[in-house]
Amino acid sequence: MKRQGQELPKQYLFTNQMLLALILPIILEQTVNLTVGLMDSIMVAAVGEAAVSGVSLIDTIYTLLLNLFSALATGGAVIAGQYLGQKNEAKAKQASTELVWTMLAASALMTLLMYLGKGFLLHVVFGQIEADVYRNAETYLMIVNLSIPFMGMYNGAAAILRTRGDSGAVLKVSALMGAINLVGNSIGVYALHAGIAGVAVPTLIARAFGGIAAVAVLLKPGKQLCLEKTWRHRFDGSMVKSILKIGVPNGLENGIFQLGKIVLLSLIASFGTGAIAANSVTLTLAGIEVIPGLAMQLAMTTVISRCVGAGDYQQARHYTRKLMGVAYLAIMALDAAIWFALPWILSIYQLTEQTAAVTTQLVLCHTLGAVMIWPLSFVLPATFRAAGDVKSPMIASILSMVIVRVGGGYWLAQVCGLGVLGTWLSMVGDWAVRSAVFCIRYHSGKWTRYRALE
Repeated sequence: MKRQGQELPKQYLFTNQMLLALILPIILEQTVNLTVGLMDSIMVAAVGEAAVSGVSLIDTIYTLLLNLFSALATGGAVIAGQYLGQKNEAKAKQASTELVWTMLAASALMTLLMYLGKGFLLHVVFGQIEADVYRNAETYLMIVNLSIPFMGMYNGAAAILRTRGDSGAVLKVSALMGAINLVGNSIGVYALHAGIAGVAVPTLIARAFGGIAAVAVLLKPGKQLCLEKTWRHRFDGSMVKSILKIGVPNGLENGIFQLGKIVLLSLIASFGTGAIAANSVTLTLAGIEVIPGLAMQLAMTTVISRCVGAGDYQQARHYTRKLMGVAYLAIMALDAAIWFALPWILSIYQLTEQTAAVTTQLVLCHTLGAVMIWPLSFVLPATFRAAGDVKSPMIASILSMVIVRVGGGYWLAQVCGLGVLGTWLSMVGDWAVRSAVFCIRYHSGKWTRYRALE
């Protein structure tokens, strides 16, 4: 049904079948990754508390790196998608190749910096830690750090595969990575009793497989987007600049977002073991509750960048509304199921009555926020990034994170005496502020004035 004063486009760029083929594998991929992460943590726990603590410390850094790589990959996906929208497949392929090589170079540099900065990380960033925790953290870092270049390759290749609409290939590679990781952990931990090395080596092997396999899929010719086969690559400064123009602000936003979470975790730790346990369980459930929204973020980049490249902002608005609607419906359905199953879920964790009560409060807080404003806060800005409008959303997100989430979290938790609940209320408040800003920007149409391509 067309709106007054608007003409419907003669032909949409994406049919419902194409959207389903794009979105469903992404949702399954996110589910697989989360499931593997949960099972992986159980196996690490079998090694001992020192291993859990050591892995947790190093994974905090790797989570930050993964977010930075994902942001940089988004930059390449936007550029390639816009070129596809222009029907310039040669430039789209060049952007794809440039992204993978840029990701490989950046991740190799990060690997070197991590090794050189090992002492700073373990002694300064993490402070005084017990000797057993230190040994486990050091062993885990020395082995898993070799996987960083493969992480970069995988993120870059996966972003391009989704851009060409081949998210099913990403799902297959991701599932195989998870299987390799879990089987390897089982052998290393339970059969070989190799301790922390029995966890680290399978992680390295799984990531190496994932990076190589994803790139191998892109090297196959005959597809709309594929990589140029070359062992020697001369970087195109203009193309790299275009990718970084999208990726760097997005990476900075994601990086500060993760740092804000780390700051609040230190505050939550001061409220005792019960608060830490309640927060940990809620974080796990919260990750599940927004899986459809995370899938919509990735799908939005693919769809909207293609519309913007074609210069068709009417279709960009159409698909933004459509994907936002799908995000809301999917999150509502999933979160309702989780809420009704919550008593049974909490019984699995065997929490004390008091901790279970606090966890219920936190889950309710997150669930209400997720079904009402999470998509506006996290899915809608994907439209801006896909159009090349990255700086304004970045500034709004950072200011809201620092002032509302971190500052408000300390005020509600300590001054108002709400404890760990205060940090979750401030998180929802942060979403509300971001949502208001993003809605105003979307309806103003300012995001349509930006260009990602030079």
